[in-house]
Amino acid sequence: MKLFERYIVKNYLKNFFIIFIALDFFYVGVDLLTNYNNLPDSANLQILYALFQAMNAVNYVLPLSIVFGMIVTHFAMIKSNELICMYASSISQKALVRPFFFTSLVLTIFYVGLNTTEFAYAYEYSSNLKKYNRISTNSEELFLKHNNQYIYFKKLDPMKQVAYDVSIFEVNGIDLTKIIRASSAYFVKNHWILEDANITYKPAITSLNDAGFRSEKINKLQTMEDFKPKIMDNVYQSEYALSISDGMDALAFFSAQGVNTNKIKATLFYQLFFPFFAPFLIVILYYKAPVMSRYFNTALISSSFAFIALIVWSGLFLLSRLSANGVLFSEIGILSPIIILSFMGLYFYHKR
Repeated sequence: MKLFERYIVKNYLKNFFIIFIALDFFYVGVDLLTNYNNLPDSANLQILYALFQAMNAVNYVLPLSIVFGMIVTHFAMIKSNELICMYASSISQKALVRPFFFTSLVLTIFYVGLNTTEFAYAYEYSSNLKKYNRISTNSEELFLKHNNQYIYFKKLDPMKQVAYDVSIFEVNGIDLTKIIRASSAYFVKNHWILEDANITYKPAITSLNDAGFRSEKINKLQTMEDFKPKIMDNVYQSEYALSISDGMDALAFFSAQGVNTNKIKATLFYQLFFPFFAPFLIVILYYKAPVMSRYFNTALISSSFAFIALIVWSGLFLLSRLSANGVLFSEIGILSPIIILSFMGLYFYHKR
């Protein structure tokens, strides 16, 4: 990395983190003031709630901080005449925009990687703390279909990955062939283990001489492969707050079951593609920014750039919500605007 690139990256990251931390704390502070009466009495739970809300705020403030960091850094270089000195040293616009773009791209990829972990459930955990004074809530009275099985859970704890009073009805077409009951089950390595399972077989009766019902007891029974507790819990809650890895599993699972997956797809597209508007918007704004402050009102232009960033972010966010609600296809509401922004960024980069 060249000297001027290290200098730009250093200043850009410094401004980015200052803006990011400020916006994150502002979000958490406003939320705490708004929901103060609904917070749990325990100080430990209040700290946990604030931590989860800070993690949830990242979804909103990080893309904006990436763009705002570039705006602040660029106009600070204009004010100190550093930018014009770099141009005078025969450094091209393309060379100067690359540190901004690649640094923002790395930050965005890191953020997308976070959404493959439990980080994606921060809002759910904070909401549970506020409503129930605990991180996870038990889902009750679940009745779901998995291939040729109809599954009933009396109670499911998605965090502990344990279910209680499990009944599985296995069918062949419209004919019931088997009933499996267990007092408890736990999820291990992509399948469920039923403890002390009692299996009742219902044979196909064609004559009076055929065998009747038969039952057996098994200490540990493995069944329901790839039926993750988090997927089941979100179906019960009618929500799709899934991490990227769980979202992909849910998409594959429900597609095989013939279930409408538009909301799951919208959630995945939002987590995978929406954050990438920031690096491409940086390129577009950079080429529209002035080179020196002598002939321009830099305060007005920088404010206009921040306003444009907010408009683009809010517009894309609105389209993503419309996609999540089934009004628009995910490919149109989420993926297409990001592709358009990327082509605009490439156009400015190569044309200028």
